[in-house]
Amino acid sequence: MGLLLLLGIFAFCVAIGAPVAFALGISAIAAFWFEGLPLMIGFQRIISGINVFSLMAIPFFIFAGDLMFHGGIAMRLVRFASAAVGAVRGGLGIVNVFSSMLFGGISGSAVADISALGSILVPVMKEKGYDADYAVNVTVTSSIAGIIIPPSHNMIIFAIAAGGGISISKLFLAGVVPGILMCLCLALAAYIVAVRRGYSAETFPGWTALGLSFVGAIPGLFTAVIIVGGVLSGVFTVTESGAFGTIYAFLVTLLVYRSLSWENFRIAVRSSVKTTSMVMILIACAGAFAYMLTFYQVPSKMVALLTGITDNPILILLMINGVLLLLGMIMDMAALILICTPIFLPVANSLGMDPLQFGIMLMVNLGLGLCTPPVGSCLFVGCAVGKLPIEKAVRTIWPFYMAIFVALMMITFIPAISLTLPNMLG
Repeated sequence: MGLLLLLGIFAFCVAIGAPVAFALGISAIAAFWFEGLPLMIGFQRIISGINVFSLMAIPFFIFAGDLMFHGGIAMRLVRFASAAVGAVRGGLGIVNVFSSMLFGGISGSAVADISALGSILVPVMKEKGYDADYAVNVTVTSSIAGIIIPPSHNMIIFAIAAGGGISISKLFLAGVVPGILMCLCLALAAYIVAVRRGYSAETFPGWTALGLSFVGAIPGLFTAVIIVGGVLSGVFTVTESGAFGTIYAFLVTLLVYRSLSWENFRIAVRSSVKTTSMVMILIACAGAFAYMLTFYQVPSKMVALLTGITDNPILILLMINGVLLLLGMIMDMAALILICTPIFLPVANSLGMDPLQFGIMLMVNLGLGLCTPPVGSCLFVGCAVGKLPIEKAVRTIWPFYMAIFVALMMITFIPAISLTLPNMLG
């Protein structure tokens, strides 16, 4: 009865449009009251949810991404990507994917990726004769790279939701190959669609232009080297690397590129504070909600439920993927990481799946949910940037969904894709 109350109040709050963080907190406190537990324990769980030193890295990562978004780094990355792969048939679509891989690996945010690159590439693609739905669909689906390729604040959230026993540096390493694999699948899909629609190739600008564009992109790309390399080398903790990366991004955009105005700096500060506040409130309330899930033994019951349906690991993993994909269509990613990790991670562990591999599988699943209606924030932003009705984008986006799904299945059933780098370098 208590579990039904917990889930029922949560579902009701979400249905009436309450913020997910409030829905988590209200339902958890109601369950505490129903079970006769001291409400003080509930509020202690809320506070302890954010009383984790590793979470200090999240505002730094978010602020660094906003600085790079508003500081002109995206434009340099687009120039480099265009010079490198723009001469392929339908090259601007592949440029879009390649740019997302580069910028997403620096900003760590799918929405920032769409906002920065979409505002640059979508108008250019339209001018070059590409259909609006193609330009928007490539931009939206390739933005998931920012979630998987490190650094990613969602990986830190997953590590905390998993109980804090997962190495964030190894989790960063685990996302590199899957992120590149997914982008290659999307690039192939972009090429096939471009050929079927008869899009032309761009002219190769020459090796000199390619070299100059690469040199211009190096200062921006080095942000990821500082953040990820500092953690892997042991020079910095994750929090310290985020702080140094933020300082470096600020100095590059201000002194090297000289493209960060005072107004853009204010916008970046305001945006990062708003995003950080929402994330932290969500994590805090999810701490109490996760406590009640454990109190009602939901993880062990889920293991028993799925293994009772079938003992085939392949079918169980397919069912987990299916549930995550459905949930990703209707809820925010950060909230689902906090809710689903303590439920499905024990199931994956019982099947012998490494927590790092499960984390990447979870990220790709929920990232795909950001691109799907009815609550796909990336899809909404991309359509707004491209001035395209959502129904027109959804009508032709399926080849890119299939590309991500192929990458997801490979990540799910081939552990080496996620685990080779962490085992070699971690």
